[in-house]
Amino acid sequence: MIFITIPVHNEEKTIGVLLWKIRKVMAEFGRDYEVLVLDDASTDGTPEVLERYRRVLPLRRTRSEVRLGYGAALERLLREATRHTRYPKRDVALTIQADFTENPEDLVPMVKAIEGGADLVVGARSPGGEILPTPVRVSRWLAGVLLGRGMRGAPVSDPLSGFRAYRIVVLKKAFREEEEVLSPAQSPAQGGGWATNLELLSLTVPHARRVEESPVRLRLDHRLRGSRFRPVQELRSLLPLRGRLEWPAAEEEP
Repeated sequence: MIFITIPVHNEEKTIGVLLWKIRKVMAEFGRDYEVLVLDDASTDGTPEVLERYRRVLPLRRTRSEVRLGYGAALERLLREATRHTRYPKRDVALTIQADFTENPEDLVPMVKAIEGGADLVVGARSPGGEILPTPVRVSRWLAGVLLGRGMRGAPVSDPLSGFRAYRIVVLKKAFREEEEVLSPAQSPAQGGGWATNLELLSLTVPHARRVEESPVRLRLDHRLRGSRFRPVQELRSLLPLRGRLEWPAAEEEP
């Protein structure tokens, strides 16, 4: 089973298109799947869009009436996948954004990498691909300066990427006996996505025997709302991780 997890907050313009595209891609791929969506206190038409798609998709929807933020919402979804899996050593949890800037077609090679023996696959932009907006590029450089080895020592070229595939047994080990593993954001509305992605990577890498990358194509022109990226807030959210990130070697084959 493939669990596709999507945290959603006020994405009425894109979540329907994203779900339609996921349905098309997964029908062609021919694998069993379920879409897990957490509606994070949306105040627009997102709930109505999700309700319509429950009729045509294997969609499991939950809602929080209080804004959780990306990190808490994502952790809830991944924990839900670990609860519903029947075969944690075989099943896969995928994480994708709701704004349609990440291409659902790129999910297929990620799953194939897991089927080929990887335990954790991180989406990485291809060299010479799309040009990121200047605030994002500058903030990424500053994040590297701020975290030092916490960035350079990561086992993937883009540890900030949240477009990933996990073998579910890796998540179960990372979550074992812990009620919460990700640091709570000070304000759910003020960034923290990069910190969440980095922290989740550092928590799962020790349990992954093989970590791989898969090329992905961002489609920033598909975003139908203003960017929510806030450089100062994102960089501030990384401060608690200074000196905390460690990248142990992957577990050896038994």
